[in-house]
Amino acid sequence: MEDIEKYKKDPRTAYLAGEYERLLKEEGRVLDMAKDEEMKELADEELESLKEQKDGVEKEIEKIVKVAEEEEKFPNELILEVRAGAGGDEASIFAAELAGMYEKFAEKSGWQFAPVNKSENAVGGYKEASFEIKGKDCYRKLRYETGVHRIQRIPRTEKIGRVHTSTASIAILPIRKKVAFEVDPTEIEMEFSRSGGAGGQNVNKVETAVRLVHRPTGIDVRSTSERSQQKNREKAMQILMAKLEVIKNEEDAKKLSSERKDQIGTGDRSEKIRTYNVLQDRVTDHRLKKSWHNIEGIFDGEISAILESFDEEKQE
Repeated sequence: MEDIEKYKKDPRTAYLAGEYERLLKEEGRVLDMAKDEEMKELADEELESLKEQKDGVEKEIEKIVKVAEEEEKFPNELILEVRAGAGGDEASIFAAELAGMYEKFAEKSGWQFAPVNKSENAVGGYKEASFEIKGKDCYRKLRYETGVHRIQRIPRTEKIGRVHTSTASIAILPIRKKVAFEVDPTEIEMEFSRSGGAGGQNVNKVETAVRLVHRPTGIDVRSTSERSQQKNREKAMQILMAKLEVIKNEEDAKKLSSERKDQIGTGDRSEKIRTYNVLQDRVTDHRLKKSWHNIEGIFDGEISAILESFDEEKQE
């Protein structure tokens, strides 16, 4: 308990740290009492009781700190980004289907799932879109989904019946309470615009949509889902910091990739990780070299078996 001052400042442990200090003071009082030979036996009993209470408080603080460290490593909030890749309209449709798959899985998991920004095209697909997911263990379970997903199927618009291969990329961006690095505010450009609407009275006449550009990296972030400019700015800044962290982690992973025996992919968004073969009703994860059937169910959010396979691989 050398860090008692730190624990007093943390609202999660402040009460327990205060209780520990009270026990220390009581212990000091009893130690003085123990100097009297007549009171020594009684004092020793009380000191033993105080020691047990102190040990109990220490264990409670350790438990809270451990949970906090786990939440920092695996936060219960993330941004899911989906972006159409090669394949034209078919790729944008696939991107929207992937987003729907994760939304349905989030619903089954009891998580919150909300759009942050969407760019749709004429066929109802996503050129790019981002969503906020909040819920227990959301990042822990979805952290290996980052990468390029591809689908092989005959598109409904294909007259000859040829199989097309299209791709979409997924990025899982953890939103952390503490940011491990600082960004110079002068390196960030900020733009405001009107959020899109359905027309008539629904059109947002105030410039609430926010776009941030990080000049050194060229990262572009938009938030249009909130009703106020301030909230969109805060959301966009959270996403920007998460993206910068991911870039740093990708660079670190590449540097360490030859040394890391437990690595399942690099977490790089350019890495091809999974193929959805509709004709063969098969989904294959290339990192695990495993396949699953029932594509219809998988697109309906039944992806637990795939996600759990990563935990099994790590344990092995």
